[in-house]
Amino acid sequence: MRAIEFPEYGGPEVLRLVEVPVPRPGPGEVAVDVSWAGVNFADVKARAEGYRVDALPYRPGLEVSGHVRALGDGVEGLDVGQEVAALVGGGAYADVVVARAESVFPLPEGLDLRTAATLPTVLPTAHALVHEVGRLRAGESVLVHGAAGGIGTAVGQLARAAGAGAVYGVASTDAKAAYALKHGYDEVFRPETFDEDVRRVTGGRGVDLVLDPVGGDTLRRGLGVLAVFGRLVSFGNAGGGAPWQVGQPELYGQGHAVAGFSVLGLAQTAPAAARALTERALRAVSEGAVSLPVTAEFSLAEASEAHRLLGGRTSTGKLLLRVRD
Repeated sequence: MRAIEFPEYGGPEVLRLVEVPVPRPGPGEVAVDVSWAGVNFADVKARAEGYRVDALPYRPGLEVSGHVRALGDGVEGLDVGQEVAALVGGGAYADVVVARAESVFPLPEGLDLRTAATLPTVLPTAHALVHEVGRLRAGESVLVHGAAGGIGTAVGQLARAAGAGAVYGVASTDAKAAYALKHGYDEVFRPETFDEDVRRVTGGRGVDLVLDPVGGDTLRRGLGVLAVFGRLVSFGNAGGGAPWQVGQPELYGQGHAVAGFSVLGLAQTAPAAARALTERALRAVSEGAVSLPVTAEFSLAEASEAHRLLGGRTSTGKLLLRVRD
């Protein structure tokens, strides 16, 4: 079968299309014939700097949609040929992947395979940021960094559906800002001035919830725009800054709280909770509360072009690899 891997860290050109043996599922596992694979910034970080890579060569990719190819011993509730979406620990850029059964989800009625490939990482993350971790209440305000990305696109819609009083975004260009404004955002600010802008539009009050995938100085500035009893959720370190720390002086005075979230971490440490979260998130799609537009698609052999686009920070929405028609 075909797969994409990289033998060394570097730019998009290190991605290689290779022929490898077809994997077989072990006990508690499911093999999936891949139709579509999602492309995420975590894949770019893996290729460029070894994020979550345990050994080289490495096959990137975290999410797929397709048909069940084979079931390992002990797997129940799935059938060969069934349409599914799956979260995998790596190797999604391939004709066939193997995933743990608890991370494989039958598609809800009306959900097509192309759309389903956008969901396994993005939608549970967005749902958790708004509800389980961010605990957004009706009437509260939220600030979302990366508002035009896949997660940002979903968060804007979910926050609006949850009754947010104001949904503010941060995006780096006019084009990204215009895109975000179509997906639930009231106003979109620039990274350089977002803290000043938040204070201006809120009359100095600040926002109730900040969602931050950037880290570093951006995260520290985000703490500064929290309202009394506000919460900040960190869900990435796209800026590549040094690990951050926050303590009593920053939190005690106004009752601030800081939390973190990773859907991959949750899937590894609490798979039952990750499955329940994903099922709740998928219902939001089937009920029409949120949609995830695919803004670009590439063939499997064009994976390097997908990485070049995503790594250039000019893309919006969700990028996919078309593995088979």
